[in-house]
Amino acid sequence: MIAAPPEPFAMERLGIIMEPDPDDPREAWGVLNPGGCRGPDGAYYLFPRLVAEGNFSRIGRARVLFDDAGNPRGIERLGVVLEPQVRYELSRRGGGVEDPRVTYLAPLGLYVMAYTAYMAPRPQVALAVSSDQIAWRRLGLLRYATHPDEPDLNAVNNKDALVFPEVVPDPRGRPSLAIIHRPLLPAAGPGTAPHTPSETIWISYAPLDAGSPDLGHLTHMQEHRMLMAPEADWEALKIGGGAPPVRLPYGWLLLYHGVSQQQSAEGVHRRYSAGAAILALDDPSRVLYRSPRPILEPNVPYELQGIVPHVVFPTATDQREHGRIDVYYGAGDEAIAVARLTVPAQLPQSK
Repeated sequence: MIAAPPEPFAMERLGIIMEPDPDDPREAWGVLNPGGCRGPDGAYYLFPRLVAEGNFSRIGRARVLFDDAGNPRGIERLGVVLEPQVRYELSRRGGGVEDPRVTYLAPLGLYVMAYTAYMAPRPQVALAVSSDQIAWRRLGLLRYATHPDEPDLNAVNNKDALVFPEVVPDPRGRPSLAIIHRPLLPAAGPGTAPHTPSETIWISYAPLDAGSPDLGHLTHMQEHRMLMAPEADWEALKIGGGAPPVRLPYGWLLLYHGVSQQQSAEGVHRRYSAGAAILALDDPSRVLYRSPRPILEPNVPYELQGIVPHVVFPTATDQREHGRIDVYYGAGDEAIAVARLTVPAQLPQSK
């Protein structure tokens, strides 16, 4: 039997860099799924989801510490930057601000955080902005333009949102803020064909040509497109966005997660793995490449065990020198780990 060729975007684990503080009740149910971005001082900062008992989530801030070889070796906690405070983040059963993804958008001179606002029973995507990564101003929930022949994205669960780090053209050619997100659509209904996968990756745009000084226009999404649906066995149940896209010479690198159902000695369970896709630079709604196999899947104890076992969930990247990208990911929904991704020199061939 001929072995399959190695996956072009395969990753090398570097280990855990953040675990729950046993003395902090705000982290009793895990630290996971961080946003990440270089700060104004050039240091790399993580924005971990801190989960208290009852699944009540806050967003923290931590500086990544590096060893002499330049590898991440740990973190310095710097407190909480966002916690549930406004109506769409709170409910009688708790609430939460979850799974942040952080991008520096140079044309605005601002850091943009896309996060999941959990107001039971329906999670939704919200945005916040900051000039220093410390003080964050909420812009509110995303609102989606509706059309009679399309699903109403305002009426469904939505999460796993990522903001592109550059202005990109929308389908009409307008300079726009582009956001990838994962609406939970009915299996069949208005605007969807029978047997349409319900949890797929979409892209929407907020045109910048008629912007408002308060930046509220950034939450008004238009020109929605389904970007990717489950294809391979390792992502058969559902897929969703991972880390914000990274510009490469041949396209936007999008890390995403896929979920499958697995049978093991423990019984039937869900397995979260990571994949890679390349989107066209001039039209990010066009997929040029997609990894046929996972580039990282749960295989070591800190991924196979945890609050939710069998999980790797990439949410942040740090583009280093010599074609290296550090990928930060949630491990077992309990801790944060990092792996090194080596970028292929050329666009891989699609299988």
